[in-house]
Amino acid sequence: MPELTLQTAFGNYGHTNALKDGSLSSKYFEFDHVEVNPVTAIFRRMVRGLEFDVSEMAFSTYLCSRVYRQAFTAIPIFLTRGFHQDAISYNTNSGIQSPTDLEGRRVGVRGYTVTTGVWVRGILNSVYGVDLDQVTWVLSGDEHVAEYVAPSNVETADSGDLRAMLASGEIDAAIGAPASDSPDIQPLIPDARAAGAEYFGNTGIYPINHSIVVRNDVLEANPWLAKELFTMFTAAKRTYLESVRSNRDDMNSADKALMDVTEIVGDDPLPYGLVSSMPALEAFIQFCVDQQVIPEKVEPEQVFAPSTLTL
Repeated sequence: MPELTLQTAFGNYGHTNALKDGSLSSKYFEFDHVEVNPVTAIFRRMVRGLEFDVSEMAFSTYLCSRVYRQAFTAIPIFLTRGFHQDAISYNTNSGIQSPTDLEGRRVGVRGYTVTTGVWVRGILNSVYGVDLDQVTWVLSGDEHVAEYVAPSNVETADSGDLRAMLASGEIDAAIGAPASDSPDIQPLIPDARAAGAEYFGNTGIYPINHSIVVRNDVLEANPWLAKELFTMFTAAKRTYLESVRSNRDDMNSADKALMDVTEIVGDDPLPYGLVSSMPALEAFIQFCVDQQVIPEKVEPEQVFAPSTLTL
């Protein structure tokens, strides 16, 4: 039995199941899994309390936490990715007709540093020309990184319910409050799948949402660990994809969503590794700088464990 036990917290995904059920194991360590729901609660507990040895982490939360010298480091294992053109909706009674009409309006989001929010704002600016400084961003919650101070055009609502605020007209649009059965709430970007495919075709950017982080003291005590974790997560993903492709009649909704995205990005719907993800990493870091999530630009190579930079 391995001498090293790692307390871990990450989501129950098809591509992590083999690690959670023990069908894939390492001779160097074993996992002590902690189930946390929702997954977003993992981020807060890690940032504010360093509760786990290895955990899932929203990538914007990770970049923001580095500013305040949080004691964990990322590995380029990207557990969740996706296109975000479908993540923003608006109230048709607001008079909004195009993305640039968001200027001068109030747009809700759970937290200013939320990863999906960063991606959506970056896309609104870079693709549609929206001046983000001319939008009032209304938060329904707080930030995972407690020390973070948001820009002056950010305010916190009394309500924590984005959908209710959007339906009532308190906000004109919202990130993370999907279009509903109400005819008043509609997606801001029509045919979001086609828009995402076009974005990828034009930029090569396949957005990253969540990565894996490891406590620095654990990495320092076990210099081989980052590469071994990368190997294990990669093997689990490979096992999952092989299973899905050989049993297409038994796919669940998550499986189908991943297989659908392969029509846009290619055979691997969840690329791991720094090299293959460079366009997304460079764009996202720049979005974080532009939006004042982090104060200055960092290179992708600076934010991952050194032993994983060539993977």
